[in-house]
Amino acid sequence: MSSTAVQVRQRLRDVAVGLLTPFDENLEIDHGKVAANAESLYDADMRTFLAAANISEYHSLSQAERIASVETVVDALPSDACVLAGVGGSTPDALELIEAYDRVGADAMMVMPPDHTYLHERGLLEYYRKLSAGTDAPLVPYVRGFDPSVEFLADLTRVDGVVGVKYALEDPVKLGEAVRAGDDDAVWVDGLAEPYAVAYWAEGIEGFTAGVSNFRPEVGRALFRALSEEDWERARALRDVCLPYQRFRSETGRNNALPGAVSVPAVKKGLDLAGLHGGDVREPIRPLTSAEEERAEAIYEELDDAIDRLID
Repeated sequence: MSSTAVQVRQRLRDVAVGLLTPFDENLEIDHGKVAANAESLYDADMRTFLAAANISEYHSLSQAERIASVETVVDALPSDACVLAGVGGSTPDALELIEAYDRVGADAMMVMPPDHTYLHERGLLEYYRKLSAGTDAPLVPYVRGFDPSVEFLADLTRVDGVVGVKYALEDPVKLGEAVRAGDDDAVWVDGLAEPYAVAYWAEGIEGFTAGVSNFRPEVGRALFRALSEEDWERARALRDVCLPYQRFRSETGRNNALPGAVSVPAVKKGLDLAGLHGGDVREPIRPLTSAEEERAEAIYEELDDAIDRLID
């Protein structure tokens, strides 16, 4: 096991914060604000960062923009931070990104959920093997948007180079089965943020991705500490603090039937309210309506009051 793999595994046993992509008035990336967000979150004791991720509007960024944004994050953070860079698309495109991310110093590759309409589990495992062969950096596959078998998940943990799995399926039973069937060295990460952290901890996760903690990192730090100490009452209380804003994120928005449409703009609004940098979104995501912004502000105010009560 390489020292890099050991270090990345350790960083996965933590709260992984997603770095959103602030845009300027022309919807070009504002790299100064990307760096400022990363630095602020580091100062708030976050050490594991997801760059060019789903929440970064990965699919609305060009290859060059993904590479540039990851480089900005790597350059902004001290060496003890761990940067996982989003990789996806065809095998050649993914390998192109991996080569570039290696060059700019990303610590690991988070392999995005497959965007194919038709999938085969064995073919997907071969995809991960080919990506692993293209880098010495560890891989963390992101499992979301498809319903794989337990056998697939267990085999995924045994692909060379895979050090962990970001599990974002609303199925704790499958998670528990996969953890038991998979490689003992693999780190399972809750990819559904704070609402699932308590239940999934019991099934074997060792870290979780940030939701509310993307803009109020003290919540994530306190929740991780409570889980690590098996202080279940406090962990549930901290989870419950996050639920109203997280439920808001899962809504469809106006004139739309697709769930989660307000997720990214809601987090960007949270960043703005917390004094960080959120801003506008690119298509096909839509900005919040005026009414949704008012609701976000009201929910945030309640969140702020709850944090004051629970966290010193």
